[in-house]
Amino acid sequence: MTELITIPNTNTVTESRFPPLSIVGEKFINSLDCADNSVNTYSRQLREFFDWIYYAGKPHNLTAWTRQDILDYKRYLQTEYRIKTPNGKTVPLSPATVSGYLSIVRKLWSWMEQEGVCVNIAKTIKGMKRSQGYKKDTLSITQINDALEVFNLSTMEGLRDYAIFNLMVRTGCRDIEIVRAKVEHLRTLDGHQVLYIHAKGQDSANQYKVLTPEAERPIRAYMDARKKVQPFDDDYLFVSLSKRNFMQGLTTRSVSRIIKTALREIGLDDERLTAHSLRHTAITLAVAGGASLHQAQAMAGHKDPRTTQVYFHNQKRIEEAAEKCINF
Repeated sequence: MTELITIPNTNTVTESRFPPLSIVGEKFINSLDCADNSVNTYSRQLREFFDWIYYAGKPHNLTAWTRQDILDYKRYLQTEYRIKTPNGKTVPLSPATVSGYLSIVRKLWSWMEQEGVCVNIAKTIKGMKRSQGYKKDTLSITQINDALEVFNLSTMEGLRDYAIFNLMVRTGCRDIEIVRAKVEHLRTLDGHQVLYIHAKGQDSANQYKVLTPEAERPIRAYMDARKKVQPFDDDYLFVSLSKRNFMQGLTTRSVSRIIKTALREIGLDDERLTAHSLRHTAITLAVAGGASLHQAQAMAGHKDPRTTQVYFHNQKRIEEAAEKCINF
């Protein structure tokens, strides 16, 4: 850990004597004990916060802040901050994203309190209420089959994209798990083909997805075509075929584009239908097909069974809908 911030007496700290925000941010980020991906996310969120401080003309001396200053930032995130979607639309932040930005602010003040810099005025700042339902919609079986028909299986790119779409909708893989998958992660476990995944929040590929023949065959077809172009051992399983990044790993943005393009090809151009929709679809189909809570949780990789339980509640709500009892 880098040298701690030392500030004499918070009652006498002036703007000029408080360390520059860049120094404060660097020391704070260096103090974090978490995965590299989380550090990158926190760094980006912290930069956004510091940018807002300059934009809003807030004191750079964070010890001079009050709880109201942080509430002002929260209000800015809710009402003014906008992001561009892949299709060019400008939209407000989702409640989950707002909560993420507020979380790093709470962490920052908690750290400053631990360092003896100031009192933690952010600990009572609440995040946004999260929706109890799905953030993304699911696909019907007909829509899945229609989407799989759009890929050109006479090309390596088409074989790759088909394999990715098919794998995600049959196993519930996240886009980051697709990006991190390597050839060596394809293994046999107790006589069954599996793909070990480097899941979100994990340090290594220590979880796995069971590959049914329907999930495995497209992957093998893609790999056979790829071998003719370039041999591979421990390379990434799904790679870029562009001239600029040939045979390098895909990005989550690339995976998102592959899925969105396929959905648009069949007339599904909705912001609630994304690559993450395939994960929701896989879990929903597993539950509808008779999977138990334990089975569905294991496939989804949910730490908390209550997250998986939402899918069961949704199915029961539809099957036992009171609306169906209304007849006139």
